Amino acid sequence: MERLGDPFGFAGDGDGGRRARRLVRERAAKVVVDGTLLDDVELMTSEAIANALLHGSGLIEVVVATDGRRLRVEVGDDGPAQADPHGRPRLDHGRGLTVIDALATEWGLDQSPRRTRLWFVVDAQQPPADA
Repeated sequence: MERLGDPFGFAGDGDGGRRARRLVRERAAKVVVDGTLLDDVELMTSEAIANALLHGSGLIEVVVATDGRRLRVEVGDDGPAQADPHGRPRLDHGRGLTVIDALATEWGLDQSPRRTRLWFVVDAQQPPADA
């Protein structure tokens, strides 16, 4: 897939999340023809960013890419926040991954001790819902 613009990085404070959502929507609009799907992409981006803010650490980086048929959004951070002192695994406490699972064509979570990347793909050429 070819990137749509440079990756966008921001710290977990300030208005970086809002700017990232707007940037993803603007870039996605170059290949996504359905306004409802654009709303879904923005919602999934918001959920992925919230997940990175809640569970991740360090700089958050957002990448948008396409092959002309599909759109891929990646939200990465510098790895899990402080581990649970009792060794319990971290779970998604909200509905973010459930929302992404329901709306994305495919998605995944790649995690290592130093990097976490949540990504999702949608069919960019999906016909408009009202067609």
